[in-house]
Amino acid sequence: MQSSLHDRQHIQTIIETALLVSAEPLNLHDLKKLFAEELRAELLHEVLEAIQQAWQGKGLELVKLASGWRFRARLEYQPYLERLNPEKPPRYSRAVMETLAIIAYKGPLTRGEIEEIRGVAVSTQIVKTLEERNWIEVVGHRETPGRPGLYATTKAFLDDMGLKSRSELPPLAELGQLIVPEVADQ
Repeated sequence: MQSSLHDRQHIQTIIETALLVSAEPLNLHDLKKLFAEELRAELLHEVLEAIQQAWQGKGLELVKLASGWRFRARLEYQPYLERLNPEKPPRYSRAVMETLAIIAYKGPLTRGEIEEIRGVAVSTQIVKTLEERNWIEVVGHRETPGRPGLYATTKAFLDDMGLKSRSELPPLAELGQLIVPEVADQ
């Protein structure tokens, strides 16, 4: 495909439109499908960078997440947007959040290994809650008797947390400051 200034602007407009209307992040393979002719990965990266630059200083930003690219509201505008939908996001028990944190930082792990770290049993409901949210999945099996499943976080978890990879998770030391003590663990 030619990359004259006009063609490049047309490509940018098409990609920008697709990203704005897509409910899910779009990866490079998805973006290439928008065009009949093969688009060079280098050109695609340049166009994505140009879109990021064009949206600087606006309420939305183009970000790269684990499963692809997507537009999202800048963090400083979240308090305003929350007024449109005052519904509270789902709240998870401390046990669910501890289990998720262990899998995110130490995974893939078996349920037994998670229980060893937590010091208590991990209920089926905790695992089910995290699987239904699509934050964890079985990615293999440990080669030990019973072949227990190995749990790891998903791309959907990384996307929901606004991360490209697990390496972007905050240091564990910072997490202790984020936990608010609960009266009763649910």
